[in-house]
Amino acid sequence: MQGPLMKELISLVYPPRCVACGEQVLDEGGLCGPCWRQTPFITGLVCDLCGVPLIGAAEEGVAEYCDDCLGVLRPWSRGRAALVYAGQGRRLVLKLKHEDRHDLVAPMAHWMAQAARPLLQGASGEVVAVPVPLHWRRLMARRFNQSALLARGVARRLGIACAPAALRRIRHTAEQEGRGHDARFANLAGAIVPGRRARERLAGRTVLIVDDVMTSGATLSAAAEAARASGAREVFALVLARVAKAP
Repeated sequence: MQGPLMKELISLVYPPRCVACGEQVLDEGGLCGPCWRQTPFITGLVCDLCGVPLIGAAEEGVAEYCDDCLGVLRPWSRGRAALVYAGQGRRLVLKLKHEDRHDLVAPMAHWMAQAARPLLQGASGEVVAVPVPLHWRRLMARRFNQSALLARGVARRLGIACAPAALRRIRHTAEQEGRGHDARFANLAGAIVPGRRARERLAGRTVLIVDDVMTSGATLSAAAEAARASGAREVFALVLARVAKAP
């Protein structure tokens, strides 16, 4: 196990670098000043169902909703996102998904945990983080499930349980990109189901569904419905990045 002196020596030889651009920074897993300012963190008033930023000032105890969530029945109670999926936020997500940048998991999980804290303040009973599952064919091709990595990191930071195998994706679905709203939901219909021990892990508990990106909410909806079918008391949604419509 590394002591303080060994960590200091390592930092002298291998100084911490910005996870976005590689410039030297003070802390491991951090962003340099310019990259921090360019990263679209979500703060202030947000939609209470999907976490997308809204115009206006937040009022304590008052929930606001975006147009998308007002027009679609969400099978989860509340939701949050850490970043807007645009610019630097999009680039960071793609680095994790397609460039095997597992060093990004720790800072991303930290950002997501911060976004999730308001949800857990009102949670009743035990909370379990559950990642959106990948079909085995996609998992074999990618070699890892980024949502599972994020879920484990979020769970550690929030001090909650994590059930990475609670849900299964039983159908290999086509990519969602380029599909319209209704086609996205049809593509995911029946694709995610409870795992073998889902009821044992989720029944009577508050489930925090974790994914990397939310666009229409079709994938989160399929996962949330499977969690409810497993007996979850309540379901929340947490994503790293939320696609937001241009104002």
